[in-house]
Amino acid sequence: MTHPPSASAVSAGLLAAFVGFASSFAVILQGLTAVGASKAEAASGLMALSVAMGVCGIVLSLRTKMPISVAWSTPGAALLATSALPAGGFPAAVGAFVVAAALVVAAGLLRPLGRAIAAIPASLASAMLAGVVFGLCLAPVKAIAADPLSGLLVAGSWLVMTRIRRLLAVPVAALVAGVLIVLGKGLPPADAALLPHPILVVPSFDATDMIGIALPLFLVTMASQNIPGLAILRVNGYAPEPGPLFRMTGLFSILSAPFGGHAVNLAAITAAICAGDEAGPNRAARYWAAVVSGFGYIVFGLAAGLVTAFAALEPVLIQAVAGLALIGAFASALQGAMAVVEEREAAAATFLVTASGIAFLGISPAFWGLVAGAATLAVTHLGKAKA
Repeated sequence: MTHPPSASAVSAGLLAAFVGFASSFAVILQGLTAVGASKAEAASGLMALSVAMGVCGIVLSLRTKMPISVAWSTPGAALLATSALPAGGFPAAVGAFVVAAALVVAAGLLRPLGRAIAAIPASLASAMLAGVVFGLCLAPVKAIAADPLSGLLVAGSWLVMTRIRRLLAVPVAALVAGVLIVLGKGLPPADAALLPHPILVVPSFDATDMIGIALPLFLVTMASQNIPGLAILRVNGYAPEPGPLFRMTGLFSILSAPFGGHAVNLAAITAAICAGDEAGPNRAARYWAAVVSGFGYIVFGLAAGLVTAFAALEPVLIQAVAGLALIGAFASALQGAMAVVEEREAAAATFLVTASGIAFLGISPAFWGLVAGAATLAVTHLGKAKA
């Protein structure tokens, strides 16, 4: 039975699209450029991700009649921002994106792989995420040091909005940064394209990048986005089969990767908007909120060229917005990392190695952080077993 969309569902969907895009586009641009994307390639990637998650969310929601919200992997982009530049440049990064997406598809097809991901201690996964975003969360402080007035205005607007409407705190900070950029630097050059041009990047595949980028990207996407996204749906009374959702988001990630998109997955924060009471009292009709948000993402994606041009005018402020967007994720991850007393040393080792930013053998610190944490956990558990 098809239920007509309600005004509440439409407004919730529009809010979800605005919050999802405005609160983290800066992280996406920073992550893509860190692994070798040019400004044009980053704009193409931003557009590809927006369109992919929009279409994927629309298809899944209409097919299941559930509010299946899809988003880009913000933690994944944060991981890219802290990764070493691949030796093969952006094509090597794109190859890693394809492999990470294929692993997500495999997780949807092979239950043992899904169970293996679920078996990773939550403390280590949280510590890895905290280490990944730690350096990025320092950006607001650096922005204040570089430009006290502008930095304080951006950070202050975020802080005030957390008291008024937390969901809008980062979007408002992004708007303030945009106004300051226009006042200080003017508008982007007249030749800056409003509509981004899709740029096809032929992927290359390197074993080092598979270990250093693809594997951590897969783990972060599953542990920080897909699994929490399912939990939010279940809390709100929806119980979709995980396998088809993983397969579909993985497929759209593969399709977006050659155009610069790193990963799309189940949404977490915006999922709560589309699946919760804000989308209307009729739970059976809330899927329209996810459909509307999907169309919203597509529209925002078409403005990726303009967004990227603005970001290039004052990268320090844009990085500050990215850091503010990740503070909540950092706090939650740190709390999760320290939740189990017996695993705190292992979680601390994971966090410190990941946050160090040191890429041994060209492999990202996120991978070595997990290795350090797993080794510490194994040794401490072995010692307790012998005792």
